[in-house]
This record gives sequence, C-alpha cells and structure tokens, in this order.
Amino acid sequence: MNAVDTNVLFYAHDSRETAKQAAAVSLIESLHDGALLWQVACEYLSASKKLEPFGYDRDQAWRDVRDLRLVWATILPSWESLDRAYGLLSKYSLSYWDAMLLGACLEGGVTRLFTEDFDAYPDVEGLEIINPFTDSR
Repeated sequence: MNAVDTNVLFYAHDSRETAKQAAAVSLIESLHDGALLWQVACEYLSASKKLEPFGYDRDQAWRDVRDLRLVWATILPSWESLDRAYGLLSKYSLSYWDAMLLGACLEGGVTRLFTEDFDAYPDVEGLEIINPFTDSR
C-alpha cells in the first residue's frame, strides 16, 4: 500500500509550483492502492488555507479529502501507532509529527510513503520513503 504526505496533496493544488503540481497530480492519480492517513488529511485541510489567495478554497479542500476517502483506504490513528512513534523518536532524529506519520504508516501496512521531507531516511524499518519531486525516483 502507498501513502502520500501532506506536501504531496498540497502541491497537487498549488499552481505556483507547476513542476511539483504536475508530479503530485500524476502520482495521486496513479495510486490505485493508496492510503489516506488521518494525520495527513488533517494537516492538509489546515495547510490548504494558504492556497485560498490562489483560488483554492476550504470547501474544495474538504471535497478533495472526501473524494480520496472513496478511492483510498483510510488509516486512523491507534495506540499502537503512538507506541511505534515513540520508538522511532528514540531511534531516529525525527520531529514528533514525523514520527507519528511514520508510525501510522508502519502500523497501517503502508510499504511506500511519498514525501519530500525525509531525504535523510530512504527506508525506515521496511517503509520505503520516496521523494516524488526528484529526478532520481
């Protein structure tokens, strides 16, 4: 199963970053075994406010999250994810929220996470981390 981080969803709607927008849209459309992480959905809904001056409003962000829920599996937070995140914090140099994201992926059976935020860690405990905005993909 594949998941995307908040930055991928954000760039899919950010017309200021045309190359990243094209890559994000292409990736999202190609993921037939996608997973929508609860944390990513919440972060995206909050971050999408930054796109309002460019014509992308709150209602559209909510519709887009609802649409993803129809085609991707939803991974909700669990106590096991929290425990996993604590272990990741101890083992790697991660922020709390990054550890929570990786913990949820690992607990939810995600095998690939697409994000631009983890270039230092191409693999965390079997979770492949791919930057979709680099040419080396």
